[in-house]
Amino acid sequence: MKEEVKRNYLEINSLNDLKEGEKPSEDYIVNLIEPTDFQLNKFFYKNIGKKHKWVDRLIWTEEQWIKYVSNKNVKTFVLKNKNDLVGFFELIIHSERKEVEIAYFGILEEYQNKKLGSFLLSCAIKKSFRENIERVWLHTCSLDHKNALTNYLSRGMKIFKSEIVKI
Repeated sequence: MKEEVKRNYLEINSLNDLKEGEKPSEDYIVNLIEPTDFQLNKFFYKNIGKKHKWVDRLIWTEEQWIKYVSNKNVKTFVLKNKNDLVGFFELIIHSERKEVEIAYFGILEEYQNKKLGSFLLSCAIKKSFRENIERVWLHTCSLDHKNALTNYLSRGMKIFKSEIVKI
């Protein structure tokens, strides 16, 4: 039987609209993964996604992962607490449309519900606008973390489209 899922598309069109989340402490830092490391993307995708039915990339080969993370328009950032991995986000830069898509975004389960998502999303939006773009967008759905939509709205993002999909 197929499950009905509500999907919301959100956007923010100016860095001035960002309602920034606080940095939890100096122990937390967000860094661009350079050089790219598909194993990190795969680790976060599998570990964060398992509770939220992220399944499309589970069948990817190493070659597909490497090709994806090596794309010059894809940037992956990782949130760490000292040396511990905490969360990540992937940005896909669409220069021709002057926009950035936050393709994947999440916090590992042991760090959830500590207000880290607001800080990480603020970082994702700020880093996106450094790309000389006019819009940052993403989509979320009813399968995502219970606070996901609230976080996006609280940071100043606005819903521009909603739909029901069957999965």
